[in-house]
Amino acid sequence: MEDTVDPRWRKSSYSGNGGSDCVEVGGRGGRVLVRDTKNRTGPLLEITPGAWRRFADQVKRSLARAQRVRAAFM
Repeated sequence: MEDTVDPRWRKSSYSGNGGSDCVEVGGRGGRVLVRDTKNRTGPLLEITPGAWRRFADQVKRSLARAQRVRAAFM
């Protein structure tokens, strides 16, 4: 039986004004769902909340590291 609960999609805060290169994130049945904003009826990436947290933490660390490197060369 398919879960029909609305996952309440949220667009990435890193989306540009045009929103052409972004993803949306939602939740359903204890899972995190990720989809391409340009293809909302396309495939979904479904992962555990723990895997999502690890992914998001790594992205934040990478962005912070890149900002430090840029600042060192200014």
